[in-house]
Amino acid sequence: MNFIRFKDKPGRAPYKQGREFMSKKTIFKPSRRDVLKYSAAGAAATVLSTPFVHRTWAQTTEINMLAWYGHGEADIVGAYEEANNVKFKPKYYAGGDNMLALIAQSPPGTYDVILSDGEFVQQLNAAGYIDELNPADYNFDDMLHEDFTNFPGHWAAGKLHSVMVRCGHLGVSYNTNAVSAEEAASYACFWKPEIQGKVGHFDWHLPSLGMMSLKNGNGAGLWDLDDAAWNAVQETTMSLRSQVGGFFDYGGTFNSLKNGEMQAMCGIGDWITGVLEKDGAPVASVVPKEGGIQWTESYCIGKGSDKADQVKHFIQYMTSPEGQVKSAQMAAYPGFAITKGGRKLLNEVDPKEAQRTGQVDGMANDPITLIKEGRIHYRDIPQQQSLEDWNDFWSEYKNA
Repeated sequence: MNFIRFKDKPGRAPYKQGREFMSKKTIFKPSRRDVLKYSAAGAAATVLSTPFVHRTWAQTTEINMLAWYGHGEADIVGAYEEANNVKFKPKYYAGGDNMLALIAQSPPGTYDVILSDGEFVQQLNAAGYIDELNPADYNFDDMLHEDFTNFPGHWAAGKLHSVMVRCGHLGVSYNTNAVSAEEAASYACFWKPEIQGKVGHFDWHLPSLGMMSLKNGNGAGLWDLDDAAWNAVQETTMSLRSQVGGFFDYGGTFNSLKNGEMQAMCGIGDWITGVLEKDGAPVASVVPKEGGIQWTESYCIGKGSDKADQVKHFIQYMTSPEGQVKSAQMAAYPGFAITKGGRKLLNEVDPKEAQRTGQVDGMANDPITLIKEGRIHYRDIPQQQSLEDWNDFWSEYKNA
C-alpha cells in the first residue's frame, strides 16, 4: 500500500504541528473542577488494586506520547506515572489524517508511544513509523471479542504492530427534547424539518460520510464504494447541507450540544454525549437501524524509540483491569472496556456507568452483542477512493 501524500489544496487548511495545530477552540480541555465533577462518582466508587508497578527507574523517564486529548492526563496516567517514575509528555491531535502528518514531519524516535485510530495502523506500518510487537507480551486471551485480538490492520504478514486498548460506537447523537427515541432510530432524523439549522457535524470526514453511506444502505460495504455508490453518498450528504448549522471541533461539538445550539450531531457518539449525559444534559446517542460505526483506539511503539520496554509495560497496564476501568471512565471522553477483566472490574466499582453504556452481559445495547449481530461496522478508510478524495469533497460540502 502506498503511503498517503499530504498537500495543501484550495479550501483545505494546511497541516500544522503539535499544539500549534490545536487552537484553544480545537480541543475541549476540562478544568480541574470539571474533571473532578465528571469522574467523581466513578473515582469515589473505584477502589482499585495497587498501581501496576513494573519497576522504578533511577531517574524519571519522559515518555513522548502522540494521542487524542485525554490519554496523557492525570486521570489516566497519573497513578501509573507515580508508581513507575515516568512522566508522559503528550502531544494531541484530532483525526487520523493529522496524526499521520505530524509523524511525517517529525524525526524518527520523536514519539515513544502512539495512540492510533485502528484504521490508520496500516498506514503507520507501511510508512515504517512503528515497531513490530511480540504477541506473547499481551494477554489477548482476555479480549471480549476475537476481532479485538485479530483487529484488521493491526497484523501484517503474521506480525503484530498495534494493540487495541478501547473503542466506542458512533451513531445518532441528539437532544432528547428535540428528537424522540423513535426518530433517532434512523439517520433520517437529521433531515427533520423542525431542527433545520440545528444539525451539526463533528468536523472530520470519515465518521460523517460513513454514516451517510450507511443511510444509503451500503451496510458492511460502507467504505468500499464504486463510482456510482460514492456519487450517491455525495448526493445524500449534500441534501443535508441546508439542515446544518455548523462544523465543530471537539470543544465546539461539546458546547453546542450542551447549550442547545445544536439539537442533533452527525459524526459522533457517546464519546461526547456521555460526558454531558452524566452531568444531566438532555442528550443521548444510539446505534440506529441502519447500523453504527466503531471507533477503535490502539497503542503502537514509535519506530526509533529508546523506551520500548517502558511503552510495552504501559500498554500492558492499559489492558489490565485497572487500566481498562480508567479508560472507560476517562474524563475527556468515555469508551468501552475491551477485556473480560476490565468489564468485570467496571461492573464492580462503577455499576452505574456500566449500565449506562450497556457494558453488562445480557443488555440489549451491549457493545459486544451489537457487534455479533452485525449492527456495528469498524471504521475504515476509503477502499476505492483516497483519503484526499474524501477530504476534498468534505471541504466542498462545508463551503457549499
